[in-house]
Amino acid sequence: MNDITQTIISTEAPAPIVTRERVAVALLFFLNGLVIGAWAPKIPFFSQALSLTELMLGVMIFVFGVGSLVLMPIAGMQIARYGSRRVVEITTLLFIPTIVLVTLVDNIWTGAVAIFLFGGLTGAMDVAMNANAVEVERKMRRSIMSSCHAFWSLGGLCGAATGGFLIATLGAVGHVLLLAAVCFVLFVAARPMILADAPHLTDEPARAKLPMTPLPWLIGTIALFCMIPEGTVLDWSALYLRNELNASTEMSGFAFAAFSFTMAVCRFAGDFVRDRFGAVNTLRFCGIAAIIGLVIAGQSGNVTLALIGFAITGIGISNMVPIAFSAGGNIPGLAPGVGLSVVTTMGYSGILFAPSLVGFVAEYTSLSTVYTAIPSLLIVVLAFSRLARHADRVTGH
Repeated sequence: MNDITQTIISTEAPAPIVTRERVAVALLFFLNGLVIGAWAPKIPFFSQALSLTELMLGVMIFVFGVGSLVLMPIAGMQIARYGSRRVVEITTLLFIPTIVLVTLVDNIWTGAVAIFLFGGLTGAMDVAMNANAVEVERKMRRSIMSSCHAFWSLGGLCGAATGGFLIATLGAVGHVLLLAAVCFVLFVAARPMILADAPHLTDEPARAKLPMTPLPWLIGTIALFCMIPEGTVLDWSALYLRNELNASTEMSGFAFAAFSFTMAVCRFAGDFVRDRFGAVNTLRFCGIAAIIGLVIAGQSGNVTLALIGFAITGIGISNMVPIAFSAGGNIPGLAPGVGLSVVTTMGYSGILFAPSLVGFVAEYTSLSTVYTAIPSLLIVVLAFSRLARHADRVTGH
């Protein structure tokens, strides 16, 4: 699209807040989050079925991450060739059965293959639905990415909250069969409304490969440095409260709960804030809030103050990643799926792999030191914050 056409589109009035295309992509995000949330309470059953030690389970979770990193770029290339609708339909249909597959495996090798496919198709669907969200943003001329990620968080909450009860009631297999059936119904409801974007056939063939220009990689660095704190809070906050702040087992779980609650609320509000103040200002505010929250959490001397810190961190982290994803899908002269695949791959590597490095560092220092040091990554994000302006191409800021 040339600059003149972009300018004309930017001056048109935004579409209504709720459209069929927006409902469809929200359902896709909810579906993906629902499966990932339901996977969390299934991990012990997966480990028990394969007689895995903690080390072996760690390797399996690593394989999940490798699957995501392998299939995410491939999904991006296919989006450039066929458009996001076709890719999101195929990846969703392939993704839904994988949660059943990881439940039915009975040996380590089939388990490794199953969890590779589960992680890979999770990532591939993630790239495709984010790419479709970028296209919906363009059509609507208003920000929707933060609310899409809020629906993912809501799906994850529903999946995790109901998983244990359903497993106890229906058994592990009954749980996943019901889950797969619900997800299929959600997909059938969403499919007729999914935005049909055109393939990017005008892009040069080289543009369908990993880009050699630095911009997507710099925006990917923003996503990476924003998701490392998220992964660290997810995997280590409970241990931090229990071991270093002497919290009870029941209280230790409130760290991620406080973080998740403020993140979900702020993601639903994030699109309005971004449309009002612009992506750059929103990213800067969020970055500063996350830095303050992490320092409070890391330097707190009691559980209450730590919970306040983690809640503020959730406010900060909430809209940073959606802004980075929108920017990655709107890089001038680059197919949206290609730019987005780079940003999502780099971002999710932070949440998939960084927490294991945190464990190594914490063994020689402390989790308090880790949470106090992580804000240095967000200072880099603030230094790169001007790159978030590409996220505003959909609204004409």
